[in-house]
Amino acid sequence: MNQREFGRTAWRVGEIGLGCWQFGGDFGPLDEDRVFEILENAVHSGVNFLDTADVYGAGLSESLIGRFLKEHSGDLVVATKLGRGADLFPDRYTREGLRAATEASLQRLGVERIDLTQLHCIPTACLREGRVFEWLRELQAEGKIEHFGASVESIDEALLCLEQPGLASMQIIFNIFRQKPIERLFEQARRKKVALIIRLPLASGLLSGKFDAATRFDESDHRHYNRDGQAFNVGETFAGIPFEKAIELAQSLAPLVPPEMSMAQMALRWILDHDAVSVVIPGATSAEQVRANVAASKLPPLDKNIHERFAEIYRSSVRELIRGPY
Repeated sequence: MNQREFGRTAWRVGEIGLGCWQFGGDFGPLDEDRVFEILENAVHSGVNFLDTADVYGAGLSESLIGRFLKEHSGDLVVATKLGRGADLFPDRYTREGLRAATEASLQRLGVERIDLTQLHCIPTACLREGRVFEWLRELQAEGKIEHFGASVESIDEALLCLEQPGLASMQIIFNIFRQKPIERLFEQARRKKVALIIRLPLASGLLSGKFDAATRFDESDHRHYNRDGQAFNVGETFAGIPFEKAIELAQSLAPLVPPEMSMAQMALRWILDHDAVSVVIPGATSAEQVRANVAASKLPPLDKNIHERFAEIYRSSVRELIRGPY
């Protein structure tokens, strides 16, 4: 797989990583054998960047990755997130709280130092006040974490975080339906040498082209219980677009898919065509999905006309439908 520099760090990461939210069960049940099969195939395919969080399955995702790391440490970069647990969110952030969350992640992952710790979509006021970054720098100085970053919900929050010295990475939603970062963030991140981690590249699976209006999701799947933001930011589910309309939009893209690609690969390739991106972290619930996602790295860039068409669709048909912080 092709690799890219990860901001100002010394890391080179495969440009397709693996998002591990699904290991916590928020995309429906996933048994342990399947989890380890997915991880095995990811590493075998060249993936060396895993992204998880302490709240995915109340620590389950981190624990499963920790068990995998006992046999597969190598050159893997493991990024986790903190700040959405009930002991911290939304207004109980303290130095001791961040330290406790870090220690718990270290224990679950079975490591002495976390490669990358990211603030997990914490309130804008906390980001602006800035003490959370001071506490992360203390943990970094103590060797508990190697680098720190932030996962954010809006571009304004991303720009706020970019002002913090030492910030290694920024995790954002970016896909064909969410194009604002192109104009408002990419150049600033490039200039600051901050790595960009792209989550929800397929808009919760919409851009796989496999859903229709009759598609139903397990009750434990956030695509069922958070469709309209009932549990957390609506933008984390279907890019914040009402499901029925999002299906129509996804179906309208089908004629533009190049013959050598699936729709999901086209969506991933579109993201990779932007050189400000450091790594894309699609999730996967099967080994086949992992291999198909990784294959996008070696596909040719999309034609300029396709990029122009997607930009026009976004401006005319998508942008005004997006709900939630953006």
